[in-house]
Amino acid sequence: MEKGSVVADTRSVRAEDEDGNSSNALRNSETFLRLLPIGLCVAALVIMLKNSQENDYGSVSYTDLGAFRYLVHANGICAGYSLLSAVIVAVPRPSTMPRAWTFFLLDQVLTYIILGAGAVSMEVLYLAKNGDSATTWSSACGSFGQFCHKATAAIAITFLAVVCYVLLSLISSYKLFSKFDAPATNPNTTTKANDTPAFHA
Repeated sequence: MEKGSVVADTRSVRAEDEDGNSSNALRNSETFLRLLPIGLCVAALVIMLKNSQENDYGSVSYTDLGAFRYLVHANGICAGYSLLSAVIVAVPRPSTMPRAWTFFLLDQVLTYIILGAGAVSMEVLYLAKNGDSATTWSSACGSFGQFCHKATAAIAITFLAVVCYVLLSLISSYKLFSKFDAPATNPNTTTKANDTPAFHA
């Protein structure tokens, strides 16, 4: 009996160690994925902030296009959120349902914000490169090539940040729905539909 209890205790200790190691690995990977978008968002933001060109055809700046202004603001918001959330996640604390829901919702919102900024900016860049014959909108990148190249770089970096946020959304979803059950229903409450007969006499 004593030998069996020792074996059982050893197995339970190993299981706890494995759970601890897996949770530490998940926390480390999550922290890294929250730190990585800071550099990506700041890089895209700085490139776009410095994106302007002036030549014989005129001058153009990112401030002339609302989509590029939105890209700058979205990258700034995401960089700030990434820094704050990385600091919070790096500190080992017991996971609670309000905290898990908060990270889940904020990760979803920030993912859509940065994805929307990248998609809208990509559409504007496509029109700048190819134009639109239906609306007689001619291509602008032939005259402002440097401006378009910098915009392309900023948008590409933004989509790398989108990938990080998609992975973060998956991690926060896993942490929420794997640790916390759905709200329990009261078995004593019955609906009137179940009590009333289908056919009346």
